[in-house]
Amino acid sequence: MKRTNTLILLFMFLTLTVFTSCKKSIDHKNDFDRSHDSWMSFKKSSNNSYSYQVSSLSWTGTNSETVITIKNGKVTNRSYVYTIPGETQGSQPIVKNEWQEDQSKLNTHSTGAATLTLDEVYQKAKTEWLLKRKDAETYFEANNNGMISTCGYVNNGCQDDCFNGIKIVSILEL
Repeated sequence: MKRTNTLILLFMFLTLTVFTSCKKSIDHKNDFDRSHDSWMSFKKSSNNSYSYQVSSLSWTGTNSETVITIKNGKVTNRSYVYTIPGETQGSQPIVKNEWQEDQSKLNTHSTGAATLTLDEVYQKAKTEWLLKRKDAETYFEANNNGMISTCGYVNNGCQDDCFNGIKIVSILEL
């Protein structure tokens, strides 16, 4: 009898542990998992050496583009261009800020996308940007040969420049 009660208590404890674990669920899980598989395949075929371009466009027409270069799994370069709309409709954008960082000068500028590897981008997607939220709309797209292109969320009711996440316009093997 004692053994049966002990087993019942153990079973109840394990069941309770499973249902109350701290693991948070994410939106777009199946799409994320497929995209992560594509990333792992690309990572292997590229020997973990690639570049990717992050873009940020404001409702005012300003735009920034950051290119992150990774060689053998380590960030080696970062370049940045910030533009504003041309003075007349249809004219070329005007470059207002531009810089490049090599490995010895990484993160010396406060502007631009963070110096993350795609492993770190996928980790941040899973643990921050794609978490289920009651007060936000979550977005995930994988338009870079199956790899992340848009990943993040917008809080409900926010009007302008509210995207929290990343927009990757290209991923290229080195």
